[in-house]
Amino acid sequence: MAKFTALVLLLSLALAASPVSAWAEDDAPITVNVNMARVLRINSPAATVIVGNPGIADVTIQDPQTLVLTGKSFGQTNLIVLDGNGNPVADTLIDVVQLQAGTMTVYQGAARTSLACAPVCQPTIMLGDENTFTSTQVDSANMIKSTAGQ
Repeated sequence: MAKFTALVLLLSLALAASPVSAWAEDDAPITVNVNMARVLRINSPAATVIVGNPGIADVTIQDPQTLVLTGKSFGQTNLIVLDGNGNPVADTLIDVVQLQAGTMTVYQGAARTSLACAPVCQPTIMLGDENTFTSTQVDSANMIKSTAGQ
């Protein structure tokens, strides 16, 4: 019985000391959607975060044990978290993917546009959409934003 208690205590300590256990299992990448954010909780305080390719993802420290991961572009990169002494707390992969649920892609020749259809289809901006379509959507959103601010 004492061996079993010691084993449970040892496993508990190992899990508590593992900073990545709150993120991913079996070294699986952390997945986040493009243009979306995700909260990551870590077991050890973070002082510095490093993203391999900041064009794919961004990470900010909300508090020492809470990080906010934002998907910026399709692809895979890595995330390194360091403590106050510069020691690695975590090193993991990040996959930034496109949200597929409730979206429709329309092709008109080579021009691609995207629609968010939940429950009614409305234009939305996705990476890879035709530039004129994207510019029109951004201009429209900026007009609404400036009108609401007055």
